Amino acid sequence: MVKLRLKRCGRKQRAIYRIVAIDVRSRREGKDLRKVGFYDSIKNQTYLNVPVFLYFLDRGAQPTGTVHNLLNKAGLFKEFPSNQMKFN
Repeated sequence: MVKLRLKRCGRKQRAIYRIVAIDVRSRREGKDLRKVGFYDSIKNQTYLNVPVFLYFLDRGAQPTGTVHNLLNKAGLFKEFPSNQMKFN
């Protein structure tokens, strides 16, 4: 199963997170399938590659709770009803 989740990058005390599509059995810093965006929590900036997100969501990838909140703020879930998504 594929999940859309955050992958920590950057240096100490200056974390930047990549949003990646990754196998659920992989660890946080493990090998990802595809980079699909990033989130800078310090500057509160988000970059999303929307066509790639929609590609993975159409094929059954499940976003984590944090990624779901980021996508919800971006207005990406207007096409997807919330009853189709499962969260762990």
